[in-house]
Amino acid sequence: MEKLLAVLTLGCLLGGACFALPGAPEPPREQPGRASRHGGEGAPGAPAGSSGARRVLLRILRAALLAAVVIGLLLAFEGCFIFYPTSAPALSWDLLPAGAEECTFQTADGLRLHAWWHPGVGPDDASLRPVVLWCHGNAGNITHRADNLDMLARRGLAVFLFDYRGYGRSEGKPSERGLYEDARAAYRCLTEERGVAPARIVCFGRSLGAAVAVQLALDRPVAGVVLEGAFKSVPAMARKMLPWLPIWLLLRNRFDTAGKVPRLTVPLLMFHGSRDEIAPLAQGRAVFEAAPEPKAFCLVEGGTHNDTYAVGGEQYLRSFAEFCRDCVTRAQ
Repeated sequence: MEKLLAVLTLGCLLGGACFALPGAPEPPREQPGRASRHGGEGAPGAPAGSSGARRVLLRILRAALLAAVVIGLLLAFEGCFIFYPTSAPALSWDLLPAGAEECTFQTADGLRLHAWWHPGVGPDDASLRPVVLWCHGNAGNITHRADNLDMLARRGLAVFLFDYRGYGRSEGKPSERGLYEDARAAYRCLTEERGVAPARIVCFGRSLGAAVAVQLALDRPVAGVVLEGAFKSVPAMARKMLPWLPIWLLLRNRFDTAGKVPRLTVPLLMFHGSRDEIAPLAQGRAVFEAAPEPKAFCLVEGGTHNDTYAVGGEQYLRSFAEFCRDCVTRAQ
């Protein structure tokens, strides 16, 4: 939001400079009580309303120029408003959740990505547990999800939480295409390097990561999909934030969750906070309505965009774990 405000401020300053440029000079006005030197009131010349029309046209042109400047800046810095990677840990990179281990893997375009792997906790056979392939949101890094990971692992779920390119200790620079490739590389790491069967994998996507999780479920065989705080698409969010500026028509990054979710062929579970201040609840419900059956929607009363798992508490964890186990049982 700070980046958006900065660019809008710069655009307004440049636009203000445009408005400050001198316009066409107005024709001289006759002094009251004096006759025109061209012969009085009926003298030839420009129509009386022409100067007013020119001023209106000039204002319209300046407003269009201001809009063009702001749109141009937004498009030039589009990635800055979508991706908020953090290289520094929330506390320390050494503070892994108990039982988790660090690992790295490589993308198809040669980048090294950083991840945490947790095999889960419980008396059951670890090789049969559901594996949550975690696609996080657009800000921070994996250390900011440590407590949530720990809660799911204690519920008997294995978790593979990775950082996209440019986030945390992962190499590269984020992009929509890059994030999709990163998820596919994480999937390869699980299935080829760790020997996890596709029928055990449940894709989890939070916020922007919802689009990444859905895309992965369309690209690769998985058991199910869990989405949290999902929104329809980046253009839909831009239209919400800037309804007076048609920037959404020109955005290159789409992350079109609502457009892709109808093609899912696996079960879907969605969580959404009733007080989500970032992704409107209406957009989350629109994604859910677009999805095919089987599906379930869990409204977390009082939950905001980033605390759904904490506010949801026991009910959230139970629903999450039971859904993952049901999906794996169905897929096997």
